[in-house]
Order: sequence, then structure tokens, then C-alpha cells
Amino acid sequence: MSIDLQTGKLRWKYHAQEGIGESSPAVRDGVVYIGDSAGLLHAVRAADGKGLWTFKTNGEIKSSPVVAGDRVLIGSYDGNLYSLSTRDGKLLWKYTTSNFVHATPSIQDGVIYLGGCDEVFRGVRLSDGEEVLHFPAGGYTGASPAMVAQRAYYGTFSNDVVAADLRGKRIVWRYQNPARSFPFYSSAAALGDRIVLGGRDKLVYCLNARTGKPVWTFPTRARVDSSPAIASGRVYIGSNDGHFYVLDLASGKKLWDFEAGAPLSASPAIAEGRVVIADAHCNIHLAGSRHCPWCVHGRAASAIPWMFIVGAQAAISFWPGPMHAGVRLASAMAAFPVVGAVIAVAYGFSMGYWR
Repeated sequence: MSIDLQTGKLRWKYHAQEGIGESSPAVRDGVVYIGDSAGLLHAVRAADGKGLWTFKTNGEIKSSPVVAGDRVLIGSYDGNLYSLSTRDGKLLWKYTTSNFVHATPSIQDGVIYLGGCDEVFRGVRLSDGEEVLHFPAGGYTGASPAMVAQRAYYGTFSNDVVAADLRGKRIVWRYQNPARSFPFYSSAAALGDRIVLGGRDKLVYCLNARTGKPVWTFPTRARVDSSPAIASGRVYIGSNDGHFYVLDLASGKKLWDFEAGAPLSASPAIAEGRVVIADAHCNIHLAGSRHCPWCVHGRAASAIPWMFIVGAQAAISFWPGPMHAGVRLASAMAAFPVVGAVIAVAYGFSMGYWR
């Protein structure tokens, strides 16, 4: 779907038959690219949501597309990384791995870098799909590498964060929390000498890029699969505890947080000074320092108040005690605004609107 950034109003919807899983859209030159659970990559016109072309892979797409010049890259659970023409979706080349391609690739100096479910870190030439780099990744990873100079940083399901030297084709450091062992699914963000990512141990980590030593950690109340965004000296990241956190990059101090009311495993998007994030209940939030100026709610969230309202009306209508028919009808009709108002006030307090 396309939503107006200023108002939150729906502009258009595009229907993918099997639904969208974990793939996030990429937008370039007026075209939106996104993968679906049926293994299709869709190219959709950003102006009106009209489908332009699709490309079929032989597995589910959880990787997010990456656009580089006149080609779009997409990984699939069929084990392949595909390079397609942005103009018509024609296959330019495919690179085959030995397991699922889950992570979204990163590109640097004409080379595509990605870790994989087969525990191998690869470099593939963008122009023709030829492998130029191949060494053990240090663990199964679904995270995308953060590239800084000739190093790649990523978390693994071996419960550590890894820095890989691309020239030396080797791991230069690993960080593992000595007090707890949990996987890292969040993709790292890098700025200067700081590497920031979330862990399934409920912590947000900031590590020194050169040494791998922790600079700070920030505790949340649930696992952190959301990948952080860094802007203006701040870290923006969601947690499955339902909170969206804004942290100071230098110190890790919480500047403010926003309660979405549902788990936040998606990654935030920043544009025009605004931050947008989706939650696990299909709601889309424009996050503000106290509350959401607008929220686009999914079907599941919209159904909840209707359940309460209809339930109240049904209880009045079928109440077994004596009641005049006119009074019963009036009471059932009054339940709509009364129950709706109670839900709105309660929801407002829970979301921070009235605080």
C-alpha cells in the first residue's frame, strides 16, 4: 500500500495473492519493488499502484530487493540470488548458493556482499554474477551486512556479532555477551566507529567497530529483531515489547520512546524528518515524541472495537430481564457511541494521547 506521509491517508493498494512476508519494498525512479510469500518479485508504479511486471522464483521471498542502476537484486528461498532488469524484469543472471537466501545483500564498489543460511560469506560481481569472494561467515545469518571500508559487520544465529575483513577473507573479531547467549537477527547500522544492532536477549548493542568491544547497551523488555536506523546522532529502533525507542548514539541514553501497542520487529524508515514503522498487528505508525500523529490500522486492530460494540449491543438486545421494547432498542443504539467513546479514551491513554 502507499500512504500519504503527511496525513496517513491511503493513496492506493496493490494486491499480491499470497501476501507479503518479511520483504521490505525498495523504491527507485517511480517504481516500487517487493517480494511475496509465493516467490514473486513485483514491480509496481509508485504513482498509482499499477503492476508493471513480476518475476517468479521457486521459493518464498523474505529478502528485500536492492536496486543498483538498471538492475534489481533479489534473494529467494530457492537458494538463488537473482539480478533482473528494472525495465521489464528480464533475468540478467542468477547466483546459486547451497541454502536459502534470506538476508538482503549489500553493494560496495561493484560487488554484492551477503552472508547466508549456509554459513558462507560471499562477494558476487554486480555486472555478471561471478563470485569474487568466499569464506566461512562464522555462523548462520539472516542479517544483512553493514559495510564500512573493507569490513562487513553482521550478527549470527551462533549468538555473536562478527566483523569480517574483506581483503584478508577472514573474521577479525567476534563479540558475544559473556552473561547470556541469544541469536542476533537484527541487521547492523554503522556510523563512524559505532556499530548498532538489536539482540534477541532484549538488548540494543553499540559496539566499537575497530575492536568489537561494547560501547553501551540499552535494555528493552522483549527481543529486538528490528534493524536500527541512525540519523542526526540518534538511534531509532523497535522492540517486540511494543515500544519504539530513540536513543542517543554517543551514550545509549533514551531520549524518548513511543508505545505502539503491538510488537515492533520491522525496521523504521526515515524521510522528510519523519519516522514511520509498522507493527506486528499490521498497523503503520508515524512515530512522534509522545504519540502517533496518525496511525493506519490493519484489519485485525480495526476489528477489536467492533467486537466490543457489537457485543454490548447483543447483550442489551438479548438481556433476559424485563425491559420495554423501546427502551431496549434505544439502549442498544446508544451502546454504539458510548462503548466507542470508552474504547477511544482507553486507547488514547494506552498510546499516550492524553498524557
